[in-house]
Order: sequence, then structure tokens, then C-alpha cells
Amino acid sequence: MGWSTDEFGRSHEGRPGALLADGTEPKPVYVDLGSSSNMHEISDWWVYDGRLNRPRASEVRGACSCGWRGAGRYAIDWGALEGGDADGEDPYDIDLPGPYADWERHLDEVRARSVPLPAGLQDLIDQVESRLDSLVDQAPLAALKAVADLERTVKRVAGDAAYAVEMDELSWETVGKALGVPEREARSRLLGYALRRNH
Repeated sequence: MGWSTDEFGRSHEGRPGALLADGTEPKPVYVDLGSSSNMHEISDWWVYDGRLNRPRASEVRGACSCGWRGAGRYAIDWGALEGGDADGEDPYDIDLPGPYADWERHLDEVRARSVPLPAGLQDLIDQVESRLDSLVDQAPLAALKAVADLERTVKRVAGDAAYAVEMDELSWETVGKALGVPEREARSRLLGYALRRNH
């Protein structure tokens, strides 16, 4: 069970994170998928139910792949889950609005810290997307031709912009914050743009 957006992708994937009674996060659990050589690592909140020598979580909170953890803590009612009072839902299907809302606020904060686009540019991007969506049904070959033109433009502009950022000698923390991604993702993204520029 996880949450993601097209805008941030894997950089800011959210989930409800388990917390033990002492306030710590439990270590991942390893699950046998049928052969002793094929162990799967899992850290979904609902696996920490106290069974099979696993620790028992007492609360959940919002968590993000970037390392952010929500301040809100939400109690887990294992009695209701195990007693069938959760409308027959499996734990992994249960909606957890508190952690989700906290994660959405985290994304709002990431957006607020990122560099704003010049006035009108987002509207222009939205118009191009809308026009391309229309072309998919009306003239799919024209849509593909337009996409190829956009890919060439994006490749050139991304490479030139990555080079300009490198010349500005900005810290990776500054670059990451401006792009709304963790530092490691900022490094990877700019390296990819720079490599495409050189080819």
C-alpha cells in the first residue's frame, strides 16, 4: 500500500509507516515466497501484527521515500482488525486518512520550497498536454510526431540547463530543493541531462 504522484514519481512515494510502542520504526520483515532462497523484504504497517515473532506496531504515521516522517501518530486498533470490525477488509485495504493527509501536506511543502515557474509557463504546458491528448484520438500519428519534436526540444533544453546549473556551482541541497527532489535524485537527474547533452 503506497501513494505516489506523476509529478514526483519515486522521489516522494508515500506510505503509512509503522511505529512500535517505544516510538521507533521496526526493521523490515523478510517473507518466504516459496523457496528459502527467495526472501522478500516488506515493511508495510500491517505486517507488524505481533504474529510469527514480528513486533507489534501500536501506531502509524505518514512516511515518504525522501526520508520525511509525519508528526501525526494514529493508533492501530488491532482488536477491531482481528475481530472483524473493520467491515471485512484486510488490513492492507483499509483507508488510513490521517497519514495520507499528512503526506499530502508534505508534498505541498515540497512544492512551496521548489523554484516557481515563470508566469504563464505552467498554463502553456497544460495547453500543450491538452492538445496532445486530443490528438491521440483524432490524429495519433500527428500526436507521435509532436511528441518526437518535444523530446528533441526537452533533450536540448535539459542539457543546456543542467550545464548552466553546473556553471553556477550551486549546492546539491539547493538544486534538490529547487526541483522538489532529494539531493541524490537531483544529482542523478542532472547527470542524465548532461549525458544526453553530450550525445
